[in-house]
Amino acid sequence: MQKQPSIETIKQKYIEFVNESKTFSISTLDQNGNPFISYAPFVKHEGKLYIFISGITEHYKFIEENELIHIMMIADDSKSPNLFARERVRFQCTSENIGNDHKEEIFSKFEEIHGASMIKLLRGLADMSLFELTPIHGRYVVGFGSAYDVDLSGNKFEHVIVDKNK
Repeated sequence: MQKQPSIETIKQKYIEFVNESKTFSISTLDQNGNPFISYAPFVKHEGKLYIFISGITEHYKFIEENELIHIMMIADDSKSPNLFARERVRFQCTSENIGNDHKEEIFSKFEEIHGASMIKLLRGLADMSLFELTPIHGRYVVGFGSAYDVDLSGNKFEHVIVDKNK
């Protein structure tokens, strides 16, 4: 029988997963209240997530108009031994369009992670804007029976146990 990894080992795996992720899926509602899914590259900064997106995209207005959105980071298919239990983390977030002025620290992170030439090109476009996403609560899944309620930093890391007798 294979020994289960310790919660500290799983927590470290979670932190590495979040730190290595460069994009996430975004779930919002459209103007009719229908689900809408998209994605965006992101950076983490001081416990928040930031996306830099164009005002001409559909998801821009849906992110701006919805009080709450959901995001999900998910492991690549090719790195997943079992696609039914793919490593992933999702967060419910508030979102705020914070504009681009006086955000050099955030743009520096974008340049470091996503390439300086690409970010400089995008910053030159008038329709691009930064959104600050504040995670409210999250759920990390790393396999069958291995789900954890988390915060972005991993300070909160609680094993989710479902009572199947209820």
